Amino acid sequence: MSILLIDGMTLTYKDVVGVARHKKRAGIAPGVRERVVESRATIESVLQQDTVIYGVNTGFGHLAKVRISRSELGRLQENLIMSHASGTGSMLPDEVVRAMTLLRANSLAKGLSGVRYELIEALVDLVNHDICPLIPEQGSLGASGDLAPLAHLALALLGKGKVRMGSTLMDADEALRQAGISRTMLAPKEGLGLINGTQGMTAIGAIALYDAMLLAVTADAVACLSIQALRGIPDSFRPCVHQARPHPGQIECAEFISKLLDGSGLTSAPGEFRVQDAYSLRCIPQVHGAVRDVLGYIKDLLDREINSASDNPLVFPDGNIISAGNFHGQPIAFAMDFLSIALSELGSISERRIERLLNPVLSEMPAFLTSDSGINSGFMIPHYTAASLVSENKVLCTPASIDSIPVSAAQEDHVSMGMIAARKARKIVNNVACILAIELMCACQAVEFRNPEKLTPQTRGIYDLVRGVVPPLSDDRRLYPDIHRITELIKEGEVAKLVEPGII
Repeated sequence: MSILLIDGMTLTYKDVVGVARHKKRAGIAPGVRERVVESRATIESVLQQDTVIYGVNTGFGHLAKVRISRSELGRLQENLIMSHASGTGSMLPDEVVRAMTLLRANSLAKGLSGVRYELIEALVDLVNHDICPLIPEQGSLGASGDLAPLAHLALALLGKGKVRMGSTLMDADEALRQAGISRTMLAPKEGLGLINGTQGMTAIGAIALYDAMLLAVTADAVACLSIQALRGIPDSFRPCVHQARPHPGQIECAEFISKLLDGSGLTSAPGEFRVQDAYSLRCIPQVHGAVRDVLGYIKDLLDREINSASDNPLVFPDGNIISAGNFHGQPIAFAMDFLSIALSELGSISERRIERLLNPVLSEMPAFLTSDSGINSGFMIPHYTAASLVSENKVLCTPASIDSIPVSAAQEDHVSMGMIAARKARKIVNNVACILAIELMCACQAVEFRNPEKLTPQTRGIYDLVRGVVPPLSDDRRLYPDIHRITELIKEGEVAKLVEPGII
């Protein structure tokens, strides 16, 4: 397997997922050591001059006015990690922890944080030995960075706390021993260098974005099955319509759907069954396409943030050490709230298509897609589940980024809540995957009442994929295993790569 080399400048959200989810090995690019050594030398030089530097020989936050003696500088950094590891709640998934670790190493590799090269090597070693510290998901305000989550990550380097190594839970010092990694003794500035950053929210955001990209393609493909099952009119996807309102995502979506519907024996002409389709069919490019545009914006923002120095203070090549605010998570907070809103609408319009498939007045098919309705309820209650998830998403879409609570005796008087925004977006991504799974399950059942042989080749491929794990419904059965199986197909990208092979 090839090694991903981090250099602080070229990492992408897809690279992050490769390491975090698929456990690709990481390394450090040539040229990083020179920058990092130069940055560290600046810190050492200033310390020799006994100059006051925030977080190096002072306390933190409101305690920045407290000067720390030279003999206590190492203890100051370790105490920082110990005191800030104060998170609560459920533990973050291991893939998020691997992403956080990689992202922190990549940020330090820019050579603007004043840490030793050995610290970056230690972070990369955690990734490559699959050592995942247990990190509670709650506790970050998203300014001064994701302090609590990153402190829990840093504990492992000190040989403290619990970790998972592979799938085994153990003490951090034992995991380091088994991996042959030395415990880190923090030098001045290095505790702050480990926790002052946006890598918690950015890690969740990068993975959520990747999954959202899969869902956007999946939603288009699933909608094409629903369109055919409902004998929809493909005229509304013609290029001239979308060139008249040339939003890039709308044009791209309409073109994609037209390609998937080309040659269908189930679609209809205007006036054949109806003059025009309902909005949940006719306006798919306008809604799904707008989601694509949002995802494009978030991709650009996350790729910038992934390669940013979000530390404080920053140590520049000219010898300047500047305290500023690059740790503030507002850009990520906005992006994650925007992702939540966009994905929520993807689920909302999907639920409306489910209603059309199940309602006999709208579909001209048996009620709830069961031929013996009454004794059988068919897909009635999966629609309830989808509706419940849509409603839950609306609650989760309340922006986290508009909130702020001053802390640290009002020194840190405006915060982003970016970690909360990212966590909400991750929940919505999972909910939308389930909603699309229910639509896909219903659309495949509806096609049974038409003729699967009349599907286009690509949508027939999706139908066959589903039928490989879920048989048609004749009499009522437990449907939650079916929903779970189809949801897993969607999350693993199996549906998306059938229609867009290069997406994975």
